[in-house]
Amino acid sequence: MTSRTATAWAAPYADVPVRATVRIPGSKSLTNRSLLLASIADAPSTIHRPLLARDTRLMMAALAGLGTGIDHTDADTLVVTPHELRGPASVDCGLAGTVMRFVPPVAALAQGSVAFDGDPRARERPLGAILAALRTLGVDLDDTAQALPFHLEGHGSVPGGVVTIDASSSSQFVSALLLAGARYDEGVDLRHDGKPVPSQPHIDMTVALLREHGVQVDTAEPHRWRVRPGSVRAVDREIEPDLSNAAPFLAAAVVTGGEVTVPSWPRATTQAGDALRSVLALMGADVELTDAGLRVGGSGSVHGVDLDLHDVGELTPVIAAVAALADSASYLRGIAHLRGHETDRLAALSTELRALGAAVEETQDGLVIEPRPLTGGLFRTYDDHRMAHAAAVLGLRVAGLRVDDVATTAKTLPDFPGAWAAMVG
Repeated sequence: MTSRTATAWAAPYADVPVRATVRIPGSKSLTNRSLLLASIADAPSTIHRPLLARDTRLMMAALAGLGTGIDHTDADTLVVTPHELRGPASVDCGLAGTVMRFVPPVAALAQGSVAFDGDPRARERPLGAILAALRTLGVDLDDTAQALPFHLEGHGSVPGGVVTIDASSSSQFVSALLLAGARYDEGVDLRHDGKPVPSQPHIDMTVALLREHGVQVDTAEPHRWRVRPGSVRAVDREIEPDLSNAAPFLAAAVVTGGEVTVPSWPRATTQAGDALRSVLALMGADVELTDAGLRVGGSGSVHGVDLDLHDVGELTPVIAAVAALADSASYLRGIAHLRGHETDRLAALSTELRALGAAVEETQDGLVIEPRPLTGGLFRTYDDHRMAHAAAVLGLRVAGLRVDDVATTAKTLPDFPGAWAAMVG
């Protein structure tokens, strides 16, 4: 028996419908974008209700290492004070895509050498497109680097200008260049050449935040983003709840025939997780957005779906878990890019669902899931927080399911096991 098997988390089983109100911490995507923009702004910024989890702490450490002042004034507030960026510095990216992709374009504005590395799996995640783009824009970067580890030599400024990339493997390549672009001498004129960019809501989020900071961004032409050079205005911001992290909790209502409410759900948002409202309704839930939050009620039955998840791929693991408990087959498409996330999520999901008894076909760009009677066993997470979320949902209806590394959820959600246990009761 391996050490992980011996210490595996026993996923709670729900023998009655789950009924709970669950408060979700702040959005990782909004927190890390806000931290980064505050670090290059023209004055201090205050961030209220930020997420404090592994990914955001890595971002804070990276920016602080480059000279940014970050004052954790209380449990719910960060004050970010920009200073001249400088090296030498060493950035630990962990397994955070927003750190390994967003920080290098800003670190290039520093004076001095900056080294980047991360977790073993992080060295497998695609970075070649963003590194090649930085070289084109005038950044002094390892000539041969295609992934972590690498280092760059900052000279206090970046020429900027026109650059063409293939961002079909990650929308973060686009966001990374846009976030720093206003501080480049010529701004950034970014063109995408390739298959459609996935996760468009994340680019929309980046553009919206830049405009709130007074940055001029022209998106009039398809597959082209122009950021004009100029200052980045300081903005005080309150972070929305992380809607994607709400997925397993809302799914609990669907698979148990219960009811879960997530308070403070925004009526308008750029977060991809807002798609849960329509997705869970298609799977048989009663979904209502009120002043109290988003309420999801299970009907007692779960329906299979045919979905293109290209723009909301991060929801795939939880949706796949619900689909494995449905009354008919599900077809999840448009998510080939998930092979380059924390793990190859398509391979991981097909492997683990099959091990429990589901019939799963891994297609070129997705999954076909045929529900079958499931049995308990060890569910591996592959160091992926969203795999652990999927396992927790399955455990509500599959007795004896154990999760090999539930601690990986701390990447974006502090004390997920405690919150899950409190919900299940």
